[in-house]
Amino acid sequence: MLGEIFYWIFNMSIAAAICMIPVLLLRLIRKIPHRIFIWLWIVPFIRLYIPFGISSKYGIMALLSKFTTKTVTIIEISDDSALTMMNYVMAANSYSPITYKVNLLEVLFNIASVVWLLVALAAILTLVIIYFVTLSEVRDAQKLKNNIFISDKIKTPAVYGIIKPKIILPTEYDVNKLNFILMHENAHIKRKDNFVRLCALIIVCIHWFNPLAWLLLKLLYSDIELACDESVLSKCNETERKEYAYTLLSTAEKTNQFTASFGGSKIRIRIENILSYKKISVFSVVAFSSLVIAICYILLTNAS
Repeated sequence: MLGEIFYWIFNMSIAAAICMIPVLLLRLIRKIPHRIFIWLWIVPFIRLYIPFGISSKYGIMALLSKFTTKTVTIIEISDDSALTMMNYVMAANSYSPITYKVNLLEVLFNIASVVWLLVALAAILTLVIIYFVTLSEVRDAQKLKNNIFISDKIKTPAVYGIIKPKIILPTEYDVNKLNFILMHENAHIKRKDNFVRLCALIIVCIHWFNPLAWLLLKLLYSDIELACDESVLSKCNETERKEYAYTLLSTAEKTNQFTASFGGSKIRIRIENILSYKKISVFSVVAFSSLVIAICYILLTNAS
């Protein structure tokens, strides 16, 4: 049973890696806002979370199925559509239960499944420990107003928590810079970034054996900060953008896996993005939204 679970986990990881490639190529186009990429990164994450999908003749999986993959049908929806799972490993003759082509493959997947489970559980346990350590750091934070607190145990402003997020400021915060800091952190809260981080961390722990999953996590974290900057910049004039960049530059960089911090991600990249920022037009919003929908359809549908 565990070997079968790992068999499909492995296939899901391959599917996510395939979906990453088009998004990585699009990421090279600097004119596309990073707020768009948050939606595009959801595509490979869905592949990591969900093993099945609706079949289509026009997706990338349909193209690949002609060369290297096999489709396993779960439920027939209609003559032209079905709920399917993509099988990239193709190491079995039949499914439910899986019957491997040779006994050696069954042995290998059974051994690999035990290793996978042990490492995944250890990684998740590590996350739980880090989470509670993080909570203990700000448990004695003093309330300033509303959901804003002050703590002498942190060095940079950050949002802590998911259900009732709090903005925690270091004790020696600069009042003159507070407006931009709060705009940034409130943008994180509005966008539910801490929840997105948690979901990403959990699924990467499950797919720990896939190096592209860790790259996906790193790029997602970077784009979360850049997208948050863009959200703030859309409300600022040119002078305020320069002040925002200066505020960011003067903030110490220290990140935490469970928090959305003002000084997170690469400062140089964020400064460059701030100084080159241009507001997008209504036409661009429509064009980018259409792009996201098209990419989602192409990458999330399975072969028929």
